[in-house]
Amino acid sequence: MKTRDKILLTSLMLFNEEGEPNVSTVDISNEMDISPGNLYYHFKGKKFIIVELYKQFEQELVEILQAPINKEINMKDGWFYLYVVFEHLYKFRFFYNNLSDILQRHPDIRKSFKRLIKLKSNTSKTLLVFLIEQQILNIKQEEMPEVTENIIIILTHWINHASFRDIADKEVMIIHRGVFQIMSLIAPYFNDDYRYVYQQARHFYETLLAESSSEAKSFR
Repeated sequence: MKTRDKILLTSLMLFNEEGEPNVSTVDISNEMDISPGNLYYHFKGKKFIIVELYKQFEQELVEILQAPINKEINMKDGWFYLYVVFEHLYKFRFFYNNLSDILQRHPDIRKSFKRLIKLKSNTSKTLLVFLIEQQILNIKQEEMPEVTENIIIILTHWINHASFRDIADKEVMIIHRGVFQIMSLIAPYFNDDYRYVYQQARHFYETLLAESSSEAKSFR
């Protein structure tokens, strides 16, 4: 792996674990056991590292969000698709945990992020419309804007919310709970023949939560 790529990978790890505001370029170079000058050769400051990480984040997320628009998916695929989305959000969680500050410091990122929000909206609408057409969901046209907006809110702010609520210490539970939150959001709109989908999601989540709690107690 090239030094430049190692810098980005190390920065992402430290930003996620320590919080981006608490990590300096010196911290990154120390973690990599390279000189600050070597790091500076590749990136002229931390802001350039943040911008490059955002480009990676954006490229990957765009590909994920465009998938349902380019190809229809069934209910089971939709459930798994949510996991893919939340795994990506967690991978770049430093960004969501410090969203307002980063967007304020980086106007170009702010403009790009607004486009991502619009893409999240389009993807959410596409999924909902498809599920309505398949008679899985029953959402009235006038209800669509609110349902879509609530999905966007969860997708954008869930990682930060989970960290403040101490919902789970483990990555897997934060991701599972995020998926379950969206399933709970659309649960009232399931047609009778498909209500079992939500019950399965609830059972799956509660089982994982119980297992996680049991493991946590065993380490005390």
